[in-house]
Amino acid sequence: MLELSILGFLAEEPLHGYELKDRIRALSGHVRPVSDGALYPAINRLVAAGLLDQRTADGVSAAPRRMLSLTGKGRAELRERLRRPKQAEITDHVRFNTVLAFLRHLDDPAEQAAVLRRRLEFLETPASFFYRGGEPVRAEESGDLFREGMLRVARATGRAEREWLREAIEVLSRAAP
Repeated sequence: MLELSILGFLAEEPLHGYELKDRIRALSGHVRPVSDGALYPAINRLVAAGLLDQRTADGVSAAPRRMLSLTGKGRAELRERLRRPKQAEITDHVRFNTVLAFLRHLDDPAEQAAVLRRRLEFLETPASFFYRGGEPVRAEESGDLFREGMLRVARATGRAEREWLREAIEVLSRAAP
């Protein structure tokens, strides 16, 4: 998801590493913080693959900074990753939010809707954080005040997300040629 975030933010505008790190932290840092030890090797891999371009720019009050921008190949890679997210990027809430943050970079509403349909299908499959006898445990059956709270919040959040997904898919379906 780090590489997707890098490609996505650089599709919007060139940034230097510190700005990029701040944007990634704002998107998912409270759940999955990004360290310099992960960010800069990822940037170097993307530069080596020809997905990013880097140049040196004067710093405001510091040493020169490394400015990063997306190449044409990088833009194509971003679109491909958005068009065909991995299953974990559909099922994991934080990862899906990263996909969602950049989904506008796909130009085709039908392709955007297809990604949203995958998430909706996943959310409509009965699931729980807890199971008893192979069956999902409902909030009211948990027998634990705190687990009941987890399950009730997850149910309400899931209901709201499914409602939004249906609305967004409808909007995109009307926009598709």
